[in-house]
Formats: sequence, structure tokens, C-alpha cells
Amino acid sequence: MSSFVLSKLGPNHIDEISEANNDPLWLKEYRKNSFSIYQQLPPEVSPLYNKYTDANRMDAEQVTFSLSSDSTMPDFVKDRLSEIGDNPSVVQTGTNIHKISIPSDLQSKGIVICSIQDAIKNHNDKIKKSFEETDAKRDKYIALNNAFFNSGIFIYIPKNLVLEKPIHILSSLALDSTSTISRNVVVGDENSKASIIQEIYAPTATKQQAYLEVLDVTVNQNSQLDLVTLQAMDQAAVNFSSRAARIERDGRMNWYLGLFGSYLSRYKVDNFLNGIGANAHDTEVVFGNKNQSFDLASNLIHNAPSTVGRVLEKSVLKDTSKSLFKGMIRIEKGAHHAESYLAGHSILLDKGAKSDSIPGLEIFTNDVKATHSASVAQMDEEQLFYLASRGLSRTEAQKIIVEGFLEPLSRKMSYQVRAWISYLIESKWAGRDLKIKTDEQLKAILEVEETRYRETDIFESHYKYR
Repeated sequence: MSSFVLSKLGPNHIDEISEANNDPLWLKEYRKNSFSIYQQLPPEVSPLYNKYTDANRMDAEQVTFSLSSDSTMPDFVKDRLSEIGDNPSVVQTGTNIHKISIPSDLQSKGIVICSIQDAIKNHNDKIKKSFEETDAKRDKYIALNNAFFNSGIFIYIPKNLVLEKPIHILSSLALDSTSTISRNVVVGDENSKASIIQEIYAPTATKQQAYLEVLDVTVNQNSQLDLVTLQAMDQAAVNFSSRAARIERDGRMNWYLGLFGSYLSRYKVDNFLNGIGANAHDTEVVFGNKNQSFDLASNLIHNAPSTVGRVLEKSVLKDTSKSLFKGMIRIEKGAHHAESYLAGHSILLDKGAKSDSIPGLEIFTNDVKATHSASVAQMDEEQLFYLASRGLSRTEAQKIIVEGFLEPLSRKMSYQVRAWISYLIESKWAGRDLKIKTDEQLKAILEVEETRYRETDIFESHYKYR
């Protein structure tokens, strides 16, 4: 099969994909069942959000897929790969995985980083549950991924393993203008701890390309996973990502999203707090300009008592860009003593920018704490005038106000992530290409961020010399 168009998908394409990948019988049936659901579902499942959705901005006539895309690695991916060095990493271009780097000491401890096809063949016991729990009925594009995924990555962190260095995932769309449907699975076993940094890029293309992703995370008992996503795709591309984290007893999941690129970004994050003491924290930063559109949904589903969930989203919008933030806190009958907070706030830099926030609550028990907040505001002209009176240009004043607006989120991130996000924001202000590159500017930002918010335990400082 050379290529197929999104608007003309059919059962015959499922047969071709299954045959090419030598799928087991259960996966063939899984694909077929998911396709039937895909055909039935509307682009937006919830009628509450129908009038707000921009999902139809993805042009189904332009978006094409292939089982074997161009394997040429873009130059900016090569540059980024050289900076990562020997850290654990995986590099993906289109459907091709170019390189998987696992230091020998980690290999001996049982860590797994491989393609999703290899995981289906060699780690079926670890991965099948993830597929079974990914409910296609929750979203049309989850069903699409279940049926037609043609690439993906599997990461497994073994029991009791604490990773000192992050795992880097570099993903870029192919240079031949084909799109990618990626199924990514991460499993953190009991008492493990790891940080994963995902960078998503797209080259300049003559037609619309799409990176469509389902990312499924399992956080087992007393484990912690930090997952950072920095999306810096070309603004002709489209990025749909459906994410779910299932968090068991005393597990902790930290999401950090920095969304800067693409014509349309549609992110859906579901956190299932399934065990006593489970924690989920989701921090999202959006910076839009021109005619970009960001459609974000973050849900906290409390299924067990004494669980904690936090979602904080902030959007900065220029020109005629727009954002939609929707979220739901759902506390089930048995989830006593749950604590949950959901917030979406936007600042508009131009009159043509637009933002909507729709948070909600569904509470089916008592003895809980749950609240949400939302705000959308234009930039304060009095603040701009005050800064202008101190000799700053309007653009410089806007940048300072934006930095203050985003500062509370920065406290929740590592200094390195803060520096990367600051660097990408600076690139958007200056109209540069959105790429993370260790130049003099990034080095200066890193030096500043490393010293900011450094928390020192006052008691430790008093007693360490005694």
C-alpha cells in the first residue's frame, strides 16, 4: 500500500495494515471494531462543546497516510539529536524509528524502549491491557487511532527503578508530506520514577500534514511519571492527541504541555485516579498567533478515596488566534476525601483573538473538595501605559505582562523545562522557527532559570553544620 487519504478510509485499509504488520488475531479484530465506532461518532462527542469545536479544520482530503513514509531525517532533528547525546532517547520521523538509545547500565536493569510493533510481538503481556482499556467510544479520533495506527513507541520502566536522566522522544512528520497515526504507550511499574520529554515537530509542507496520537500511560503503585510535551510544529500542520493516565495507589502523574505550533492543536487528557492516594497534576501553556486554534480538554476522574487532582491551563493569544479550554471534574460514589481543582485562564493581546473556557463538575459523593475557575481578559491598558512611562515599548511591555501571567506555572516545572518554554515563547515573539537549539540565547535563559525559585529548606540550612 503506497498511501491512503483520510476521507476515503475503509475496511480494506485495515486489512492492508494488519497484513503488513503481521498483527495477531486479537489486534485485527480490535482494529475492525474501532473502525465501526469511528464511522458512527461525530467529531465532537459531547453536545455541550459542538458549537465550539474546530476539528473540521483538519482537511480530510489533504491528509494522507502511508505504511512507509520518507525515512530522511530533517536537519533540525539531526541538530537536536546531537545535543541530546547519549541520554536515553528515541527518534521518530513519520512511520520510521531512526534510533533508540539505551545506556548499557539501564538495559541490564530491564528498561524497554522500542517500537509499538516490537512491543506487540515481544511484550504482549505488558501492552495488551493498555489497548483493552483505551475506549474508542470516548472520542472519534481515539477510534481512528485504534483502527489505523501505523507507528508508535513503547516505554517500560521496571519495578523499583529510578531514572536520573530523562528519556527524550523526538518526533517529526516526514518530509514527503505524509501524516502519522501514532500509538504511544508508557508503563511505570511499582516504585519506579522517570521523566519523559517529548518534542513534536513538522517540516514546512505544501499541503496539510497531521500528527495524530493516542498516548496511554499506566502509573502503578507508588510510582511517578513526569511527561513533558513541547509541540513546535509548522503552522501548516495539524496535531490531535488523546491522552489517558491510569494512576494506581499512591502513584503520581505530572503532565506538562507547551503548545506553540500547528494550525490546529486538539489535546484531550483524561486522568483516572484509580487507587487510594493517587495524584494527577496537569500544567498547560499555550501561545497562539496568526490564525492558530487550540482545543484543549482536561478531565479528572476520581474513582478512589483520598485522591488529588490539579489542572491549570493558561493561554496567551495574539492576532486572530483562538483557544478553547474544556474540562470536567468527576468524583465517583466511593471517592470520599477527594480534592480536585480545575482552572483555565487566557490573556488576549489583540482584539481579534478569542478564548472560551468551559469547566464543569460532576460529584456523586460527599466529604470532598472540588472547585473550578475560568477567566478571559484583554491586556490591561493601564499596565501597558505604566510600563511605557518607564521607557518600554508596547511589545516589551506586553512581554513583561505575559511573563508575569505565566510565572505561577513556571514554579511547577523544572528549570530546564521553564527555559525551553521561555525560549520557544521568545522565538514566537521574534518570528523565528520553532526549534529547541542550544544557542547563546538558550544558554542565558538556562542560567537564569536554574537560579529562580530554588527552594531551600530553612531547617536544613540551620542544622547541616551541626
